[in-house]
Amino acid sequence: MKSYHRLSQVTKIDKSRAKSGKVINKNFIRTLCFNKWLIILLFLIANGGCKKLVVVEGPYTSINESNLFSNDATAISLMTSVYAKMSANSIFSGGLTSISFFSGLSSDEFSIYTGINDINLLGYYKNSLSSSNSNSSDLWLNVYPIIYITNTVIDGLSQSNSLTPSISQQLLGEAKFIRALCYFYLVNFYGDTPLALSTDYTVNASLARAPKDIVYGQIIEDLKSAKKLLSSNYIDKNLIVIGNERIRPIKWVASALLARVYLFMHDYINAETESTSIIQNTSLYNIDSDLNETFLKNSNEAIWQLQPVNYGWNTEDGRVFIIPNTGVSDAYPVYLSQFILNSFEANDYRRRYWVDSVNVDGIIYFYPYKYKSSTLGADITEYSMVFRLAEQYLIRSEARTMQGNMTGTTGGISDLDVIRHRAGLAGYSGGADKPSVLAAILHERQVELFSEWGHRWLDLKRSGNIDAVMSVVTPLKGGTWNTNWQLYPIPLGELQKTPKIKQNPGYE
Repeated sequence: MKSYHRLSQVTKIDKSRAKSGKVINKNFIRTLCFNKWLIILLFLIANGGCKKLVVVEGPYTSINESNLFSNDATAISLMTSVYAKMSANSIFSGGLTSISFFSGLSSDEFSIYTGINDINLLGYYKNSLSSSNSNSSDLWLNVYPIIYITNTVIDGLSQSNSLTPSISQQLLGEAKFIRALCYFYLVNFYGDTPLALSTDYTVNASLARAPKDIVYGQIIEDLKSAKKLLSSNYIDKNLIVIGNERIRPIKWVASALLARVYLFMHDYINAETESTSIIQNTSLYNIDSDLNETFLKNSNEAIWQLQPVNYGWNTEDGRVFIIPNTGVSDAYPVYLSQFILNSFEANDYRRRYWVDSVNVDGIIYFYPYKYKSSTLGADITEYSMVFRLAEQYLIRSEARTMQGNMTGTTGGISDLDVIRHRAGLAGYSGGADKPSVLAAILHERQVELFSEWGHRWLDLKRSGNIDAVMSVVTPLKGGTWNTNWQLYPIPLGELQKTPKIKQNPGYE
């Protein structure tokens, strides 16, 4: 299997970390650690160091960037370490500490194990978070250290003349894309957010929260730049030869996020343009007719995936969401809610192939089954899907509809029907007015993208439907809905460290 320098091949496991579920791939670390500064950096990444909001200081400030960016191998390794971090036990990896998990709890997608007593998980589930019941798995705490590394890469590449120009260009594009991705989730989960674009912790320590529009402007700037810098083809681990693995960002990955960002910003012309550029690239992307193939590694639908790095496992989503015969527990605490189960139309293939169940003492628990592998030691057949083609069809469908283009071969309904037909459903037959078509698109997003990357939670917010839906759902989960809860609270410890940052409304 091709890999990030053989990320998933481990010959020696650190037993103390294996007990905690955090396995260090020592071959991978040795491959990356070409000098003492990189050793320091990777140690901090692997152990979750420097989680002081945007104030990243200590050993990071002593990294000798002339060493990090003195040759192609060390520079590539630094950026590769970011993907390793994202693929491990973090907010990006899937499973119990992920964007998909937390936002699924917050929305109407998941029900939770009745025996759970984790205050943090219950806070997300009951929409009763506070600034003090978020823990180290919080999005805010995990994303800023990644942003810091991307800033390090951007600064280092800008000052280095030692790298092969094509490799320097690719790495710069990757760093800008990852930074944009991080800020996309920060601004959507927290609203206004500090915009750290420097590695100078004295500058970052004085940052207040930047307005949402300013953050979006930086996201777009980074993504436009990334599109120009990144390869048009998937490439191997050395960033030279065209490869088959879809695990490093390329031009079309930047376009995929850019299409989403434009949609969220109501720039429907550009959203349509970006999604169309991907849809028309049929040499790389096609909708898989077999739903069982969609989430396989390097599937036709995959635009960008994260390769598993935790020893012996495929994806963290498969590992956590697939409920064993013993039923729900602290280790498998969530299952699909009746809200999402009732949203599927009769004979929807997605209900048949992407949902499974287990019967425990007469109680049936339904769970996401997009990823099929949950067995330790199984062959690696699945990668974690970050961007896929179906979303681009739904983005273009919505963008065209919002422009008043709904019917015909280039209308929003045509794109909607591509996804419906793949699911074994008849084409859309509702009203041709904009509100009806938009409602159908949002419904299709609900059943197509469930349990993936917070799509449902973010769709409820951007569509203006969150109060209507959650005022019904939250009381049934044991909480009380307030419109303030659509933004997460900034962790209390971060507010104490950085006084210029103010808490979101309702959490003071």
